[in-house]
Amino acid sequence: MSKLDPGDPRKDLALENQGGHSVQTMLGIRPQRRTGGRAYAAAGAVFAVALCVFGIHSFSGAQPRLQAKATAPAGPRIRSCLGAQRALLVARASGTADIEAQLNKYKKYCESVERTVRRPTRTVNIGPIKVGSEHPIAVQTMTTTNTFDVQASVDQVMQVADAGCDLVRLTVQGKKEAKACMKIKDELLKRGYDIPLVADIHFAPAVAMEVADAFDKIRINPGNFYDGRKKFEDLIYDDQSYNEELEKIEEVFTPLVEKCKRLGRAMRIGTNHGSLSARTLCFYGDTPKGMVESAMEFARICRKNDYHNFLFSMKASNPLVMNKAYRLLASEMYEQGWDYPLHLGVTEAGEGEDGRMKSAIGIGSLLMDGLGDTIRVSLTEDPHLEIHPCQTLANIATERYKKAPEKTPDFIETTRDWESFARRETELPAQRAEDKIDFRGLLHRDGSVLSVVTPDMLSTPDKLYTDLGCKMVLGLPFKDIATTDSILLTSVPPVDNTEAWTSIKRLQDGNVGILVQSEELKKNPVENSVEVRKLADISGESFDLVGGAKRFAVEIDGQETEEDFAKLSKLNPQPEMILYKPDREAVSWTHAGRRVFQLLQKADSKIPVILYFTTDGENEKETMVLKLGTDAGSLLVDGYGDGVAVGPDWRNPKASEFELSDLRTTSFAVLQGCRMRSTKTEFVSCPSCGRTLFDLQETTQAIAERTGHLPGVAIAVMGCIVNGPGEMADADFGYVGGAPGKVDLYVGKEVVKKGIPNAEACDALIELIKEHGRWVEPEPKEEEEKEEAVVSA
Repeated sequence: MSKLDPGDPRKDLALENQGGHSVQTMLGIRPQRRTGGRAYAAAGAVFAVALCVFGIHSFSGAQPRLQAKATAPAGPRIRSCLGAQRALLVARASGTADIEAQLNKYKKYCESVERTVRRPTRTVNIGPIKVGSEHPIAVQTMTTTNTFDVQASVDQVMQVADAGCDLVRLTVQGKKEAKACMKIKDELLKRGYDIPLVADIHFAPAVAMEVADAFDKIRINPGNFYDGRKKFEDLIYDDQSYNEELEKIEEVFTPLVEKCKRLGRAMRIGTNHGSLSARTLCFYGDTPKGMVESAMEFARICRKNDYHNFLFSMKASNPLVMNKAYRLLASEMYEQGWDYPLHLGVTEAGEGEDGRMKSAIGIGSLLMDGLGDTIRVSLTEDPHLEIHPCQTLANIATERYKKAPEKTPDFIETTRDWESFARRETELPAQRAEDKIDFRGLLHRDGSVLSVVTPDMLSTPDKLYTDLGCKMVLGLPFKDIATTDSILLTSVPPVDNTEAWTSIKRLQDGNVGILVQSEELKKNPVENSVEVRKLADISGESFDLVGGAKRFAVEIDGQETEEDFAKLSKLNPQPEMILYKPDREAVSWTHAGRRVFQLLQKADSKIPVILYFTTDGENEKETMVLKLGTDAGSLLVDGYGDGVAVGPDWRNPKASEFELSDLRTTSFAVLQGCRMRSTKTEFVSCPSCGRTLFDLQETTQAIAERTGHLPGVAIAVMGCIVNGPGEMADADFGYVGGAPGKVDLYVGKEVVKKGIPNAEACDALIELIKEHGRWVEPEPKEEEEKEEAVVSA
């Protein structure tokens, strides 16, 4: 492909001597940008500033073409892996980084940032299933059987179809598996199952050509369809070698495109964060922008051949990276005028609650923006167990599409930078000279967890301390790594309940904050507590705290007026935190929350915000986790929120279906899933497929049992290396199937030990962690400590 598409971001580079992007590329402006509306008018003003900064004068019609004041050296233009970093330094030095951030706020990536409105797409036909905005969100999974085992594969496909799955993907790694695919399809049709089958292709264009005769859809990975296994030493490309590789890709990929078009097959261009090509890594780095461009290269070939029965995916094991990549892709499609559907998924999400939480954060947050037409929750579990969480997320989105909460206030968003990974700047509680207890423990810098506690719970202190995650020392509670930071006390216990008051005092001594509603403190004081008032009920600017309180917090529901938020900075005393507790039936958690943070930014407020998710009405744990991940995650992915409170409504407490300890661990799970506060080992584990070289579920559980106590350490457990070492970009250590019965160990992306027998691999992994100074011995439980003390005596 010697001639680049007009929308190709490598076109018109003007900063070649810096090894990076042009001003045009850095600002995200395309020659045929489609603009309109109030937001783009503001973007035009910012763009005018860019013209002044760079002394830009040349135009071609109404389309801006930017020429930076830079002198390119003679010789070929070199694209190195440092190009993006150099361009960023140039941008910062010249002041364009701020301009880019401003422009990003006005780039469209969804139909509405104030309501959940589904993005309009074309329909993609996949066998009897239609995927697109005019159809229900399709649910899919992937088999874990060896595809060559026809009977086992057929049985598993029928099992997931009976569970409600719409599409099933099978790995097709070679010619013998491709031949088996025809038998699988025929056997399913004989048994009355016409569920569409999807071939998962890596490294093998010839296999893709063969299996297209049997299956309804082909998934190709742009990172390894042509490039194969990545060679990280190949880091330099000039224009000629770059374009030569694009031409080779087109030569290899076009026959598959033509065959799919002729047979009516669908295709997914599925980028994985961990398997970007060396060429893409070289120019864009391991970034969401690289993921998008990797897919666009293949999409342009499809469009060149007038083939449009395809969709995209942008998967990553990090929900934040995944979220940003999909948004960037959607934004690029808006700019290009494309309308292809999106398949959503967090790859290698893991198992159990953590896997579901990470999936909800990634998938749910995008669904709330109206993005996504088919989804998969990738769990290290049996495939049929993925169907219910998929259906739940699809139902959550469908409900929002059909009827948006009516009381969400209108607003025009102007401050959120949806591409940024930065968190909102806040100020944590500070200590004062007159304080009798330490108030700095009210919140945690990396994200806080608040728990709802009743007087009855205070009356059973041993259970309460355990449920709050306290470390017990001689019977007294102290904060540990995953201890609740502060409690929301539903009411003050009677003065004669000595047990409850002792619990309050011991929690305060252990640095756990006590928040109490103002009305309750007026009835019965709690010394050194935090008084909580509703912001809308505060009339004056100055007031005295009541009931022994020494700190102050406000509660909001997202329906407050702009005037209410404007008075925050004038309040005396100043709030230590804000509890955002919306009525999820009345307002959209996501969009009312965005309005809240916009008004806080307008008021120049740095007060931390705790996202309070009420569990009232929820009676099933998995559903509650998915709703929490969707709602809280949709704000936390944008750096909006400084912690979570999960539990019953403390102003109208009802019996909870969930244990306090479970709600606490779930709260920490959402923070860790959003890459805020790490309180346990992070596992990146793939969901298994026909390529897997060991029992992934059993192995993952065994590794988790022995290494799950290492907060801040990330371990990747991968059945094979198909998605590349890059899929372990978030991991410190990797445990990867290298051959049947053998395991390779990685540190970061580098393999350090190869061919370790399965039986010895877990021990070898622990030794590797120790060698790198990341190992700590598990702490004994209190009962064990007591036994050791008796033995010593």
